[in-house]
Amino acid sequence: MEKKPTAAELLGNNLPQQRDRLSAIRVFALLLVGLAVLFVVSISLGSVRIPLADVIKILFGQPAARDTWTSIVLNFRLTKALTAMLVGAALSVSGLQMQTLFRNPLADPFILGINSGAALGVALTILTIGATGAYLLAGLGTFGDLSLAIAASMGAGLVLGMILLVGRRIKNPTTLLILGLMFGHATGAVVSLLIYFSIPERIQAYTIWSYGSFAGVTWSQMRVMLPVILLGLLIAVFLPKSLNALLLGEEYARTLGLNIARTRFWVLLSASILAGTATAFCGPIGFLGVAIPHVSRNLFKTSDHKWLLPAVALLGAGAALVADAIAQLPGSQYVLPINVITSLFGAPFVLWVVFKKKRGATSFTV
Repeated sequence: MEKKPTAAELLGNNLPQQRDRLSAIRVFALLLVGLAVLFVVSISLGSVRIPLADVIKILFGQPAARDTWTSIVLNFRLTKALTAMLVGAALSVSGLQMQTLFRNPLADPFILGINSGAALGVALTILTIGATGAYLLAGLGTFGDLSLAIAASMGAGLVLGMILLVGRRIKNPTTLLILGLMFGHATGAVVSLLIYFSIPERIQAYTIWSYGSFAGVTWSQMRVMLPVILLGLLIAVFLPKSLNALLLGEEYARTLGLNIARTRFWVLLSASILAGTATAFCGPIGFLGVAIPHVSRNLFKTSDHKWLLPAVALLGAGAALVADAIAQLPGSQYVLPINVITSLFGAPFVLWVVFKKKRGATSFTV
């Protein structure tokens, strides 16, 4: 009989024993500095070349060499960079929660079909109500933006709830992963039907939205997206102990006094809000949720969520900024869809996780 891993083995023997707290704080400080650098560099990139020194001046409220540069930075590039950071953090934290809940190294909002559920909510809003995409809903104001976020979150929650419902009877993580893919294909079929019977203008709006982009969020929409994502992250902040207990298995977690049903509900709520809102405003963006948690575990050598949650948020925000910078095609007038970049780098990473995972292993730590 296979020996059940201990709590210390699953949590990486606890970070402070491997690396003192000062060293861990230094790592987080480096992540923060790196994120700040990526943030400024991201704002400086675009079809209009703006010197880095002028970008920094604009960010600190000082006049730049040209007034048009100030308008470009404050009205377009700043919102895009902030959106990338928020969405990267949201998808990464959501992916971490999914991997822990299902105890599967490949679980994330995109692979489990949660993004597809969110896309279904957006499609119902865009193709039936008549709104023309997350960044084309300005005519509906805050109500339209909030409606889109709610619709996407409900769609994401519906798919995740169905997976959890089936998961009560099916304990095999691989089977649950396949079921998630099937749910994703099913919701995709419903979206295809909606597209088939929609008018061309709405089809075009949905198609553009589905490519994925950080550039479509305005300041008015940011007033909706920011607090909703912060709400999802705030819920996640109170879940580290519960998520650590889930790593030990549901039966063991019950003996520790964990209310499994309540924990599932809060994880479901947080993950749905994060993945749904990110998808609503920026389109379905894949692979960040599955890749970043593994990078964080390898960086900190632990599966303790007290350390992983802030780590994946920072790394996810930075990875989204890098993907956006690559999508800009520096020196070119073209901008690639974000999904193209995340898929090009994310797909090989998923293959690496699959090959590295030991055959028959029940733990998803790497």
